Amino acid sequence: MRVSAIGCTALLLLAVAACGGRDSGGETATGGGTAAAGQCAGQQTTGTTDTSIKLGGIYPLSGPASAYGDIPTGIKAYFDYVNAEQGGIDGRKVEFVVRDDGYSPPKAVEEARRLVEQEQVFALFQTLGTPSTTAVWDYTNQRKVPQVFVATGASQWGSNTEHPWTIGWQPDYVSEARVYAQYLKEERPDAKVAALYQNDDFGKDLLGGFKKAIEGTGIQVVAEESYEVADPTVDAQMGNLAGSGADVFLNITTPKFGALALAADAKNTKWNPLHIVNNVAASRTVLEPVGFENVQGVMSATYYKDPNDPTWDDDAEMKLYKQKMQQYAAGKDPNIPYHAFGWAAASSFHKAMDAVACPTREGLRDSVRNLNNVEVPMLLPGITMKTGPDDGFPIESMQLMEFKGERWELFGEVIDTRAEFGPPTTE
Repeated sequence: MRVSAIGCTALLLLAVAACGGRDSGGETATGGGTAAAGQCAGQQTTGTTDTSIKLGGIYPLSGPASAYGDIPTGIKAYFDYVNAEQGGIDGRKVEFVVRDDGYSPPKAVEEARRLVEQEQVFALFQTLGTPSTTAVWDYTNQRKVPQVFVATGASQWGSNTEHPWTIGWQPDYVSEARVYAQYLKEERPDAKVAALYQNDDFGKDLLGGFKKAIEGTGIQVVAEESYEVADPTVDAQMGNLAGSGADVFLNITTPKFGALALAADAKNTKWNPLHIVNNVAASRTVLEPVGFENVQGVMSATYYKDPNDPTWDDDAEMKLYKQKMQQYAAGKDPNIPYHAFGWAAASSFHKAMDAVACPTREGLRDSVRNLNNVEVPMLLPGITMKTGPDDGFPIESMQLMEFKGERWELFGEVIDTRAEFGPPTTE
């Protein structure tokens, strides 16, 4: 059995118990006559009953970022496990409805409306991608629907105060950029960097954060090239970057283009930079088509456990994850890291729901913004979820890793960018 979220006080648990008396299919909590129940009165319970909770997720199951389609598989395996063996979350079995937006922002809006207005979900749990999430968050905040733990690291999810119903989960791109900058300051203080980035808020966020982090150092960005998600290749951009004389290549891409850039780098035997690929394109499934022999020494950073790393062979959570993936996602490979990502995100949602004062949309909104060093077993040791009134970034710690042989190997210590650098900013 999974342990409830750390940090729930006795008062909080009493409040949850007292928030009963909800109309099982209604829009608001009715209250049951006690002070705690009154606290929940008038709050939204759309998408929940006494025995169920419906969530909606939007992912690119097709299109240029379809590699991310593995994530909801891990999420569903987790919820199926909790439903079957723990009776759901606080007695409510979770229904997870997944929609495909093809990595198209207009399609994401269409699917969000369908989930909220037709499916009447309790919350959007994950919308993947910075462009799609940006397209949706005005709508969800106007409707006061939680859009929680979105699968994108854009810094705006934590810094924008005008969208309180939306929050990220993974380390933001500015924090990730700081990790790479910190490594170069220590190991290559005179580095010349060439960058390839996706021409949207995602790519600009990470590159902008990196430039900010290297200000006042000897590190220079000597060349940068962008690409569009509809581009067939990045060969021309890679050719230009190779001619820059850079000794570090910063690869800011989604999986398809990450693989294209890795392959182009491997083909160019005259250019041999330190290759840093951002976390969202660092999956083993991205590297494998390029050939493991061609990606030796590539660097990245992570925050959750890699199912391919023997370090976790005896880890209780990894054992549970692999066992339940085989049981509830038969035929799916548990060693695909995106499955583990989904499992970790679903576990994080479970923790947040365990800590709600009221089992309502407002309760979830407040819970995810009041996380007090919550431990999630699939995260790396030393990494917890923490948020507060002035901190909308649940995870801001990462650890560097290098690809060796056929897997990533962690090195160094976990870097808490919150403590090292302060709140993320690109300005």
